[in-house]
Amino acid sequence: MARFILVHGAWHGGWCWEEVVPLLEMRGHTVLAPDLPGMGEDAKGGYVATLDEWAACIAGLAAAGPPPILVGHSRGGIVVSRAAEIAPRAIVRSVYLSAAMPLPGQSIREAFADFPSEAVQRAVVPSADGRTLQWSDRAQAAAFFFGTTPEHFIDAAFERFTAEPAAVADTPLVLSAGQYGTVPRTFVRCLRDNAVPLALQDKMIAEQPCETVTLDTDHSPFYCAPEDLAAVLDGLAGR
Repeated sequence: MARFILVHGAWHGGWCWEEVVPLLEMRGHTVLAPDLPGMGEDAKGGYVATLDEWAACIAGLAAAGPPPILVGHSRGGIVVSRAAEIAPRAIVRSVYLSAAMPLPGQSIREAFADFPSEAVQRAVVPSADGRTLQWSDRAQAAAFFFGTTPEHFIDAAFERFTAEPAAVADTPLVLSAGQYGTVPRTFVRCLRDNAVPLALQDKMIAEQPCETVTLDTDHSPFYCAPEDLAAVLDGLAGR
């Protein structure tokens, strides 16, 4: 059986994996779904973390037990990438769940430049000091993240959204072939994704070819199709 570390995306916390964790544990796997520093429950302290702090956290968790499969959702992809650069021999595989997979030296903003989101431009607002960003409109967030997700999950998720560090979007990824490049990668494509459009997913895959799996879901399969997502992850563990 495998060990998984599930890395949440922007504005989320470890709570977003709540439907998937028990499904993986029922299959005999060990699962961690932490809040990244300053996110989820940890956001109550008001700390604004950096990408490297997040990556060091995940790399440390990976090295603290049997080598895991890292699963990064959305913005969590850059955390997984940097963790693979820091501790490649502590990681079995990196899984990008409709996740940001920029080229070495790119930031998320650069990787997503050809796919601007009107929802983000309209409904994501900066804090007074400009250090963080938060969603201001539930309807816009629902369409962006949760196109086919049941309403009760959307309500609960939006209530738990926390502020996202603004600087993360402009942080270039320091990655190398000898570290990050040695960790096997799988990209899970989400066909009905409004946050990371399919064309952008396929562009990132074309730029850094890797194994792919496809789900017919919105951006949040951990809520709209948790059984399907758990089955995909279980299959990867079976390698």
